Amino acid sequence: MTESPTRSPLLEIAVTLLVPSLILMQLSKPEQLGSAGALVLALAFPIGWGLRELARGRMFSLFAILGIVSLLLTGGIGLLELDTRWLAVKEAAIPVVLGLIIAASALTRAPLARVLLYTPLLLDTGKIDAALAERGNLPEFEARLRAATWMLAGSFAFSSAMNYALATWIVTSPAGSAAFNEELGRLTLLSYPMIALPATLMMMAVLWYLAVSVKRLAGLSLSDALHGR
Repeated sequence: MTESPTRSPLLEIAVTLLVPSLILMQLSKPEQLGSAGALVLALAFPIGWGLRELARGRMFSLFAILGIVSLLLTGGIGLLELDTRWLAVKEAAIPVVLGLIIAASALTRAPLARVLLYTPLLLDTGKIDAALAERGNLPEFEARLRAATWMLAGSFAFSSAMNYALATWIVTSPAGSAAFNEELGRLTLLSYPMIALPATLMMMAVLWYLAVSVKRLAGLSLSDALHGR
């Protein structure tokens, strides 16, 4: 079986962030593509990329599907010329849905921190579980997985609040106008450093919390716990 091509983060950022933003900001005037044409073309890039990644099975399907739905809703708001307040609501609603799903999983036997972070693809979970059982620390580690899941849910709550505030601040022109597209392009560009990077740092903090938990409760360093070591 041949391996899938290596994923390029820079290419992903270009296709899903930079190119759509430039199209919206530079090609939305009536003498160019017009607001509707520029919006459709700009959204085609991230939607196409998301469908491609989803087909290759590279992303957790729920996250991929919600991302595509979010883009389709953005297009609908622009093409149907709805009140721009709906854009801010939409921007906040997607991370709220994800956060609620993650929070609900903390109340089950399969908290999503186990599915997303404590995975055999990344860690030697069999080795870790054996070390935890030997020390009698399995119940405490399960409690820490639930705590990590609540932390993940909190990161999505942060993203929701930031999405709403940023959309309300930047996008003020009527939907369907060239100005709306240009503001949407600026929103897309600013959302990466102002929302995605802090959320990534919060995710890294959760990973660090789990690494510390593995070391303290299982007696394994991160290098010993990694899959394939």
